[in-house]
Amino acid sequence: MTVLDRFRLDGDVAVVTGGNRGIGRAIAQALAEAGADVAIGNRDAESGRRAADEIAADTGADVRAYEVDVTDEAQVEALVEATVADLGGLDVLVNNAGITIHAPAEEMTVEQFQRVLDVNVTGAFRCAKHAGRVMIENPGDGRGGAGSVVTLSSMSARVANYPQHQVAYNASKGAVDAFTRQLASEWAEHDVRVNAVAPGYVRTDPVDEALAEDPELEALWTDEMLLSEMARPEDVAPLVVYLASEASWYVTGASLLIDGGYTVR
Repeated sequence: MTVLDRFRLDGDVAVVTGGNRGIGRAIAQALAEAGADVAIGNRDAESGRRAADEIAADTGADVRAYEVDVTDEAQVEALVEATVADLGGLDVLVNNAGITIHAPAEEMTVEQFQRVLDVNVTGAFRCAKHAGRVMIENPGDGRGGAGSVVTLSSMSARVANYPQHQVAYNASKGAVDAFTRQLASEWAEHDVRVNAVAPGYVRTDPVDEALAEDPELEALWTDEMLLSEMARPEDVAPLVVYLASEASWYVTGASLLIDGGYTVR
C-alpha cells in the first residue's frame, strides 16, 4: 500500500450535513473523489438533489440527497437510517451544518443565542449520536477503522473576531472543540475516531455577501493572515478527507486549524 492509497475511501459511506453548497459541497465532492459514497443532508431538498446529481456525474460515486434539519432529532435519525438502507452502511460523519447571527452581545436575544447553539452544537450532537450508534457496531481494526466523525469548528473557537459581533458563533465553536475531545475519549474503546477542522476565513456565499456590504472587511481580515488571502472551500476539503481516511488513524480528539496563519500572531 502506498501513502496515497491510505487516503482512499473506497467502500466507505459518508454523511455530510449542509453538503449542498460552500464548504460542505466541497467536502462531499472530495469524499466522493476519494472513493466514498456520500449522503448529503440539508434543509433545501432541491439544492441538495442538484449537488448530489452533479457530484455523482463527476465522480461516479453513489451520491444521495436527503432533506434534514439538524435541530430535529427525528429527521436526523431518519437521515442515518436512510443512509444505511440506501448506501449500505455508515463509516464517516461530517458535521458541517452551521449558522451564525451577527449582533452586539447586549442586543442579541436569548432566542438568537440559543438558535446558533442548537444548530452548531446540539445539531452536531444529534448527528453524532445516531451515526455513532451505527459506527459502534461496525467491525473495527484497532486503528480507528470502525468510523470517523469530523465536525466543522472554527478558528473562532480560539480568537475573538473583529469587527463583526458574533458572540454566539464563537461560543458554539468553543463548545464544538470541547465536544470533540470528550467524544473522542468516550468512543476510542469502540474504535471510532472523533476530530474537528477549524477553518479561518473562507470564500463562501455568506462571506461574499458580507464583503459586498462592507468591502473594507477583506483587508481587515487578510492583513492578519500570514498567507494574505482567504481560503476557498476546496482548500478545506482535503483536510477532511485526511481525517476520514486510514491515513489519519493515529489522530483523534484534535481540532486542526486551517486558517492561513491568522492565529499565529
